[in-house]
Amino acid sequence: MSRLGVLTGGGDCPGLNAALRGLVARAQRGHQAEVVGILDGWDGLMEGRTRPLDRDAVRGLLQRGGTVLGTSRRDPYVHGEGGPSVAATLDREGLDALVVIGGDGTLRTAARLVDEGVPIVGVPKSIDNDIGGTDFTIGFDTAVQTATEAIDRITTTAESHDRVMVVEVMGRTQGWIATHAAIAAGADAVLVPEEPYDLENIAAVIRGRAERGHRYSVVVVAEGIDPPTGTSVVAPLDAFGFARLGGVSTIVAARLEELTGFEARVTVLGHIQRGGVPTARDRVLATRFGIHAADLAAEGRVGRMVALRGDVVTDVALAEAVAMPRGIPREQYDAARFCFDSTDR
Repeated sequence: MSRLGVLTGGGDCPGLNAALRGLVARAQRGHQAEVVGILDGWDGLMEGRTRPLDRDAVRGLLQRGGTVLGTSRRDPYVHGEGGPSVAATLDREGLDALVVIGGDGTLRTAARLVDEGVPIVGVPKSIDNDIGGTDFTIGFDTAVQTATEAIDRITTTAESHDRVMVVEVMGRTQGWIATHAAIAAGADAVLVPEEPYDLENIAAVIRGRAERGHRYSVVVVAEGIDPPTGTSVVAPLDAFGFARLGGVSTIVAARLEELTGFEARVTVLGHIQRGGVPTARDRVLATRFGIHAADLAAEGRVGRMVALRGDVVTDVALAEAVAMPRGIPREQYDAARFCFDSTDR
């Protein structure tokens, strides 16, 4: 391998720059390969916008959030003609392989391009932690830490004002952030897309806490849950055809206020979960993923995705990893509910 391309696609998350740093360091020092950065995700690959990446270019990136390469939500199959849309850039740059760092949508596109003969190695990043084949994705730990710290702060004001606080976190189809942050912050209930919920039961928990002297509660809601029965949420489409989720927590709060008599307030954490400095765990994971991706590319093992199994960095078939979203294991959600039903905070 003499030239390796890399792009970051989809939503940004903390740890992307750390992955780039690990990839470049391993490719140059371990495999004597040049690295070409593709700007703005698939958009840059279709339009031929690149920049060289060497050790000096990635120096100091370990702790920086976002991605120095930029990203976009454009897709060669939606906004182009698939493989032919990216062929010119691959040929012009003389790339022997392409590392694609992305979430489920970006990696599904990568898997389709592999079927067309494009030599790709995938690296999973997603604050939602919903990619198959790996225990954790880049960005998840930081998002959970950010959400946990926010819930900690919200809890103190809930207690001061005897309020029910409903906190909406990201999670379009899976409830990883909601469940882990709720456990870590000691929330009193969590609603996730994978599991049905009953607001009457949650209201009963809130009233029971009040009877025992805890006149406040915190409820964590994943943005992608179904709205309460008899209600609906309008999710407008963005410029790329994706639904802009949000608003279900307002309906949940209003219903809980009716059922409990407690004032209910809503906090939507939104994009603050994506930004900022990555945690130490995300920096280490991203670095290890970047190194392994460079090794896979150098060995010609394309069509693979880097993965974490236990504490071992390994790899799985890319097509297998994107076959379906990975939901929160039932045993984790059950453990969470056991804690939520307790009055011991």
